[in-house]
Amino acid sequence: MAKAAEKTAEFIENIEFPSFDASKATDQIRAFAEKSVEQSKEAYAKLKTGAEETQKALESTFETAKSVSGDLSQKTISAFRANAEAGFDHLEALFGAKTLSDVIELQTSFLRKRVEASVEQAKDFQAAASKAAEKVSAPMKTVFEKAVKELKVA
Repeated sequence: MAKAAEKTAEFIENIEFPSFDASKATDQIRAFAEKSVEQSKEAYAKLKTGAEETQKALESTFETAKSVSGDLSQKTISAFRANAEAGFDHLEALFGAKTLSDVIELQTSFLRKRVEASVEQAKDFQAAASKAAEKVSAPMKTVFEKAVKELKVA
């Protein structure tokens, strides 16, 4: 047993515990903190750039929407004006009709022309609305596509 105690004492004397060097730990913590600050600055710069691009795209979208809504309003007013003028012309023609068959013929012709005009006006308005939607969504679509590309790269 004495031998075992001697070996244990000898073993304990030969064990070297690593020394703790505070200056190395401080340097590592400082390097980690500097790296974290740098990464935070980069992330902030990216976020700021993205926010500025989005703001510009929104401003452009609102300006385009304002312009396009004016165009659509003019088309609508023009269609209302054409329909009103056609109605007044028809009413004037009805007052000039001499027989019931003339009235029926005028009414039939008027209704056919109004349906054709309404279909044409609807097609024009639909085309204008489609163009408007494309114009309004274009700036945001560009920003979105750019963001997706940047995400794929990262």
